[in-house]
Amino acid sequence: MAQAVSVKIPALNKEIKVPTVDSKDLIQAVNPATEEVICSVVAGGAFKTTWGKNVTGWERARLMNKLADLIERDAQELGELETLNNGKPVKIARDFDIGDSVQCLRYYAGFADKIVGSQTIEVDNKTKMAFTRHEPIGVCGQIIPWNYPINMWSWKVAPALAVGCTIVMKPSEITPLTALKLSELVVEAGFPKGVINTVPSLGPVGGAALAAHPDVDKVAFTGSTVTGRKIMEAAAKSNIKKVSLELGGKSPHLVFESADLDQAANWAALGITYNSGQDCTAGSRVYVQNSIYDKFLDILIGKINELSIGDGFDDKNGGGPVVSKGQYDRVWNYIESGKSEGATVAVGGVKRSGKGFYVDPTIFTDIRSDMKIIFGPVLVVGRFETETEAIELANATTYGLGAGLHSNDASQCMRVSSALDAGTVWINQYNMLSNNVPFGGKKQSGIGRELGSYALEEYTSVKAVHWNFGEKLDWPL
Repeated sequence: MAQAVSVKIPALNKEIKVPTVDSKDLIQAVNPATEEVICSVVAGGAFKTTWGKNVTGWERARLMNKLADLIERDAQELGELETLNNGKPVKIARDFDIGDSVQCLRYYAGFADKIVGSQTIEVDNKTKMAFTRHEPIGVCGQIIPWNYPINMWSWKVAPALAVGCTIVMKPSEITPLTALKLSELVVEAGFPKGVINTVPSLGPVGGAALAAHPDVDKVAFTGSTVTGRKIMEAAAKSNIKKVSLELGGKSPHLVFESADLDQAANWAALGITYNSGQDCTAGSRVYVQNSIYDKFLDILIGKINELSIGDGFDDKNGGGPVVSKGQYDRVWNYIESGKSEGATVAVGGVKRSGKGFYVDPTIFTDIRSDMKIIFGPVLVVGRFETETEAIELANATTYGLGAGLHSNDASQCMRVSSALDAGTVWINQYNMLSNNVPFGGKKQSGIGRELGSYALEEYTSVKAVHWNFGEKLDWPL
């Protein structure tokens, strides 16, 4: 039976109702800016429907566009809820995360009536032909992280809905509130019951159940490489379900001597501070050509110092706290480890007093390749002499999600972008994604692609149909 919990936003003196269901198992949602419990939500079940077989592409598109309209209508409230639970600034949640999610739904709504078989194949023109159909893969378990709760929801949901799949969505146990609020809008948009089902739960419970469930046909996951391995194993041991994984990264950012240093510093600062560094493609390893190293580092430190980190409900702030106490402790453990291993702190690295899981952006220099890594606003800046050395440093990782380079030498841009072993490479910018451009990793950063037309392939299966219209079979053989 559906019920709701009240979520208070003290900074705005208002309340938001969030739907949930009956259960004895409670999950505490915590405000990372104050460390206070916001509310308790509960776990629930999911339905399976024949959405893809009973609804036309035009109707899927209509409902998806309606949902996009409702999210756009409620962008301010959703942004406030995201800030309360995740910590990021309201202006970032509303204008970027939610704005992009609206666009994502509309982009894939445009595909809903254009899912076509790609081939009609000649077998024997006189008697036979064959053709292919791209059919919805079925029930999709989708497991999303806490760093971009609404954005990752849209990336997963939109292509699955477009092709006709049904969804069991498991939001992060740390940030379940906006996924639950979106469920309310799904109902208001008029989707048939059971098309999108939201199941808040702990990862080892709900996530593991989806990965191992024999009635789930595909699982899509964004999160750590460690968990991704467990999901692949569970999928293989159950019904060998299709899997797509967007996993961790340790992305390199190369600055060559021909680059616009002021712009390169802007992008490098954005690459590590955006979303408080809690980004799978965070440009956490910057390597700078020796001839410009000192000058670039001075500019970069100045850029970092210009950014205000604080309460997400104050528009002057461009960053908020990290998402949880666990994340806060992990980041600080790595910062202290960097200090003890001999790296030099160029900026940051000092704990704040008072409440809130705040970690000011920190830059380490004098680094070695064997030093530990972290998922947070912590940047290491190293040196290189030649292009070959830069590429070797960039590729010296088990990850391959993203990489960036800054250069005004067009030939160098082509050479280096080709040599970087990453699923996405940015030239003279960083961390900018578009809904019509595919995104995904190489090596231990995952398999499969999100966004663009490529994402549709993750939610469809190809059926070959052989049609005999003229051959008569003689029997017995």
